[in-house]
Amino acid sequence: MTIKRRDLIKITGLAVAAGSITGLSSFSTEVANTASGLKPMTDDVVPISLSERKARIEKAQRLLIENKMGALILEPSTGLNYFTGIRWGQSERTMVAIIPAKGEIKYICPAFEEARFREQIRFGTAIYVWQEDESPYQLIVKALKDSNVSTGNIGIEERTRFFIADGIKKAAPKLNVVSGDPITIPCRMMKSATEIALMQKANDITLAAIKYSVGQLKEGMSQGDLSSMIMKAQGELGGSPDFALCLFGQSSAFPHGSKQPQKLKKGDIVLMDCGCTVQGYNSDITKTIVFGAEPTKRQQEIWELEKKAQAAGFAAAKIGAPCENVDAAARKVITDAGFGPGYQIPGLPHRTGHGIGMDGHEWGNMVKGNKKLLEAGMCFSIEPTIAIMGEFGVRFEDCVYMTEAGPKWFSQPSKSIYEPFESE
Repeated sequence: MTIKRRDLIKITGLAVAAGSITGLSSFSTEVANTASGLKPMTDDVVPISLSERKARIEKAQRLLIENKMGALILEPSTGLNYFTGIRWGQSERTMVAIIPAKGEIKYICPAFEEARFREQIRFGTAIYVWQEDESPYQLIVKALKDSNVSTGNIGIEERTRFFIADGIKKAAPKLNVVSGDPITIPCRMMKSATEIALMQKANDITLAAIKYSVGQLKEGMSQGDLSSMIMKAQGELGGSPDFALCLFGQSSAFPHGSKQPQKLKKGDIVLMDCGCTVQGYNSDITKTIVFGAEPTKRQQEIWELEKKAQAAGFAAAKIGAPCENVDAAARKVITDAGFGPGYQIPGLPHRTGHGIGMDGHEWGNMVKGNKKLLEAGMCFSIEPTIAIMGEFGVRFEDCVYMTEAGPKWFSQPSKSIYEPFESE
C-alpha cells in the first residue's frame, strides 16, 4: 500500500506506538497483534536441497575439466557452504575440501575435530585427519594423488588464506596453484530459482523492517537507535539481521556514514541502508525519506534526480548488454544535471551497483570497465547515490535479478518522496 504525503509527514513527525500508525501498522498481512506488531515471515521458506548442491559440485567438475584444472581447493568460507552446506569457522588449523575434476569430494580436517566435522558432511566419505604435530599439506597432496592429481593446475578459491595456498605449493612443487575464479564465479553468479526465492524473502523482510521502523521515528533519537530498531525488526520477522546503516541530515552525504553523532530533527533527510539473510542469502535495500516536515525544494529536486538515475540504470540492464552500461546510464542522468563528473562530489562517488547473493557484495559490479555481459540469473543492486557534502545525500538501493525478459525488482523503488513504500 502507499503512504500519502500528509500521512508521511504526520507519521514521521510524531512519537507514536506501532499499533496506532495508520498505513504502517498494516503494511503486511503477516503482521500480528503482538507487542511489536511483527511476526516471522519465513514459514514458507524452502532451503537449498541436497540435489541442488550435488548439481553445483557436478557443474564445478565440468568447469574444472574445461579449464584444465585437476581440482578446486576450498577452505571454510561462503564457497565451502555454497557447494557442501558445511558451515565451519576459520582458524589457524587447516581444514579444506577438495573437489576433484573426477571422483568424490575429499576433506582434510584436524583429527580432534573429526567427529564434529562428520556431523556436517553430506557429500563424499573420505576424510584425511592430521594430528597437531603433523603437516596437513602432506595430507592434501595425498588426497589429490588419490584423485589422480599429481601434476598440472589446481584452483584455489579466492577466500583461501595465503598460508594454506603457500603450504600446498611447498608440499607439492609439481602442482601449479592457480586462481579458482573460473570455477566458482560461473557457479555462484548465476542464481537458481530457489536462490532467488530466498533472496526475495530476505528483501521482503528488510523492507518490512524499514517500514515498521519509519513509523517509530522520534525527534531526538540517534542514528544508532534507528539502526538497533531495524536490526531487531529484521530478526523478529524471521531474518538473520546483517546490518542497518542509518544516517541523518548532513551525515547522509557520507555513503558509509560519519563518526560524528547525529540526533534526529524535523526536516532531516533519513537514509536507511539495511540487510538481512535468509538461509544464507542476502538482501540490501536503501530508502531515503524526509522526517516530520515538508521537504525543501532542494531535497525534492535531488530526490527526484536520484529516482530518475535509478530508473535509467534499470532500463539499461538488458540481457547481453555489458554490466558497465547500467553504471553509465545512471551516472549520465546525474552528470547531465551538473554533478560530478565521474566519481567527483557533489555527485555519484561510487559504482552504481554490486553483485549480491550469499555474500552481500559479489561479482558482477555495475561499474565502468566491466564488460561482463548480463545473463539470466545474475543479481545486483542499482544504487546511484547523490552525495552533497555539507548538505545531505540521497540513495535508493533496490536489487534486481535478471530474467530472459529483463530485470525484475526484489524490492519496488519508491514512487515519490511522499510514497517511499510503493506496493507492488
